[in-house]
Amino acid sequence: MSTLSQRTDQPRSAHGPVLGRRRERDLLDGLLDAVRGGDSRVLVLRGEPGVGKSRLLEYATDRAQGFRVARVTGVQSEMELPYAGLYQLCASMTDRLDRLSAVQRDAVSGALGMGSERAPDAFLVALGVLGLLSEVARDRPLLCVVDDAQWLDRASMRVLAFTARRLQAESVAVVFAARTPDEEPPGVPEPVGLPELLVKGLPEREADALLRSVLPGPWDEHVLRRVLTESRGNPLALLELSRTPTPAALAGGFGLPSARPVGERIRKTYVNRIAGLPAETRGFLLAAAVDPTGEPALLRRAARELGIDPEVATDAVAAGLVEVGDRVRFFHPMVRSAVYWSASPEERRGMHRTLAEVTDPATDPDRRAWHAAHGATGPDESIAAELERSAGRARTRGGSAAAAALLARAVELTPDPVRRRDRALTAARATHEAGDPARALELLSLAGTGSVDERRRGEVDLVRARIAFTTNRGGEAPGLLLKAAGRLAGHDVALARDTYLEVVNAAIFAGPRAYDDGQYEAARAARGLPVPRPPRPTDLLLDGLAVRIIDGHAAAVPELRRALSAFREPDLSPEEGLRWLWLICVTAVGLWDHETMSVLAGRHLRLAREAGQATALPFALTMRCVVHVLDGELAEGAALAEEVQTVAEAVGTAAPVYGALFVAAWRGREDECLELSRRADEGVEHRGEGVGPVVGRWARAVLCNGLGRYEEAAEAADLASREYVQLEMGIPVWSLVEYIEARARTGTPARAADALDRLTELTRASGTDWARGIEARSRALLTGGAGAEPHYLEAIEALGRTSLRGESARAHLVYGEWLRDRGRHDEALRELDFSRRRFEAMDMRGFAQRAAGGTVTQPAQKTGSKGSTENTEGDLTPKEAQIVRLAREGLTNSEIGTRLFVSPRTVEWHLRKIFGKLGVTSRRHL
Repeated sequence: MSTLSQRTDQPRSAHGPVLGRRRERDLLDGLLDAVRGGDSRVLVLRGEPGVGKSRLLEYATDRAQGFRVARVTGVQSEMELPYAGLYQLCASMTDRLDRLSAVQRDAVSGALGMGSERAPDAFLVALGVLGLLSEVARDRPLLCVVDDAQWLDRASMRVLAFTARRLQAESVAVVFAARTPDEEPPGVPEPVGLPELLVKGLPEREADALLRSVLPGPWDEHVLRRVLTESRGNPLALLELSRTPTPAALAGGFGLPSARPVGERIRKTYVNRIAGLPAETRGFLLAAAVDPTGEPALLRRAARELGIDPEVATDAVAAGLVEVGDRVRFFHPMVRSAVYWSASPEERRGMHRTLAEVTDPATDPDRRAWHAAHGATGPDESIAAELERSAGRARTRGGSAAAAALLARAVELTPDPVRRRDRALTAARATHEAGDPARALELLSLAGTGSVDERRRGEVDLVRARIAFTTNRGGEAPGLLLKAAGRLAGHDVALARDTYLEVVNAAIFAGPRAYDDGQYEAARAARGLPVPRPPRPTDLLLDGLAVRIIDGHAAAVPELRRALSAFREPDLSPEEGLRWLWLICVTAVGLWDHETMSVLAGRHLRLAREAGQATALPFALTMRCVVHVLDGELAEGAALAEEVQTVAEAVGTAAPVYGALFVAAWRGREDECLELSRRADEGVEHRGEGVGPVVGRWARAVLCNGLGRYEEAAEAADLASREYVQLEMGIPVWSLVEYIEARARTGTPARAADALDRLTELTRASGTDWARGIEARSRALLTGGAGAEPHYLEAIEALGRTSLRGESARAHLVYGEWLRDRGRHDEALRELDFSRRRFEAMDMRGFAQRAAGGTVTQPAQKTGSKGSTENTEGDLTPKEAQIVRLAREGLTNSEIGTRLFVSPRTVEWHLRKIFGKLGVTSRRHL
């Protein structure tokens, strides 16, 4: 029986004994004890190569008595393979997949290559893995150890980092071992935002003991001191000295000290040891280094193909470089690296070609294509085509980064210039989706070279424009989109029209200066394009917006209403909904159509949740949050604003602050509102979102009007709308309303006359109760004498027919103030008291204080039958209050967990605490 089919008894002592490490051992023991008690814990061990991180992971697994243990090891050569690390973790857990929701089960199955037909969103995969680990840990605690985390593929790292951040009460421990940032490869994601422990070298006394135990004596004390100093207590560096081929070189202490880092010196030691081995042994080691699977059967086939006796593995084991068991494992990751990179480029390419030959194309086509690509010596269409097919399979599994890498390599290997440009464009799109805009732009430059027709140039420009919009929502994006649409117009009318609609959308984010930079030109060009028959909902929306931009709001209302109706149709595809419902909701706001806005915002959020689309979810949540705030449901709005933050933290992106700004402004929370407004202002610098300061100034205007600081309100509202050539729908128009009220209260109503004219032009054309009520209230504020009263009454009546409880209460507030100023105190008191109670019920404390004349009546506590104070929802944390609201809506624990990005077991844990606080025993009592 060959060595490759036998299991060796040689222990993996590469990292040395744990020796002291009492602090680290105590921390790991405490972590395991907490998990045994039902909690979850996460830890990242960081340190330089060889410092003992892997040995500490072994210590944790040895101490995890009664635990189920799952191991993952990052392999540098597998970084391009999607979810390779996740497969290591979850392959043995697939019997629990049936306990997940259907959409999460489908996502995880797709990521693991188990036959899902759709490309899973990474967010859904992460939620599914969180649920899967939770289910596995129901039987007994689960310990997940992730070694060499810096080498995990990007998709797996994102999922595991997300899961680790969301663990709370599942009896799961996750311990990562990763190199310090200066040792990590550039651009590789790491587990950020998690508790970390820096693993340093051994203390001098323990390092001295280890060195003396492995270095034959007698010792020169000067030499030992120098070695200890230069190794900085790194156990692997100390152990490797015992294998130094020329120990005499250390005699007498005359060697020159090395300026190289410890890791580099260890690597050099390995290179020297490898060079001293027979050629066949080096060949076997190179095959093992090139093959990330470590499968003995595959290496036996490779050895036969190369004419190498498999027994040479014995020499590699004896040299302490590998061990052979169910897998061929290197003594340390640095050994694999040293073997691979000390070989010549031709030797590496030749070994990749050999492994491609012996890899089964039926069972592992992607790895075969990967080896063939690395073994290619020049362009090869057959390899490029296979890489293209592998990229398609990677995309189906949700590996966008892997698909991008495979396509980029396919471009390099494509001999035909035309096909190379086609693949470069496809690769650029995939690379952009994978979040690497710089590399995507490089590929675009290849796609646009040579003899390229106008359509292709338009497609290249479109990808370039979308990259610009993603990286900087303002700036050049509208102009680039406009250029792309112009080139596409003569070749693909539907795509050109959609691109003109993207111009309008990008201009909204860019803010007031974007009108001249794209909106008008887009509207003018769109008018010159034929409309598909029958028109799509997006065609109706584009034509209506074009009329609004060119001919004004009043002329556009009929066409925009047709667009709203089309988007409300039940046969709207999920793809169209996810792409355009945000913009159509903004359009509904522009038409003062709150009912349609509410319906479509709800649909948008439902689609985003069902698709698990993390990029769309923050915008859908924000729009639905705005609906809740307008309806006076600030607690619900705050819950969604918190969810926006949770999503952003989960996927590692910047969270839009606009929903939270709405809530803070209407609640009258000054410090919170001003901080969020500052963050909105920063959006200009970081993301080019010129709309950010507009929203921030409007929020400050609402805040200050509620607090009675009218000069500040007037200044903020004026700044929010001043720069717009044509008022954008939504916030800029609402800023006119705040400006009118502020100027009326500062005694300078004449300065708001122009604002009222601009507002009236928009409200009268729309004609909804929302529009009529806002116009009547604003007109009443600027009308002198008794002539104001009919307008106040009209505003109260119109807004009273809507669900806009905040705006309705403000109508009663300003009417009560007008009555008080005219000496009609009894009537004034009724109106002011009515509005105060409304504001307090909605938690609009600033406006409540204004209605009360400067004091706020605190809500009364509920008392029990014996007069004792009962626990109320005021005793709950924000997270607990969210769970109560969702449970009342009838959501299951699994559905609540999906909504809040925690596991169902964490929901169970929170519910037990909630029941205790509220004195109830079941969901029904909630």
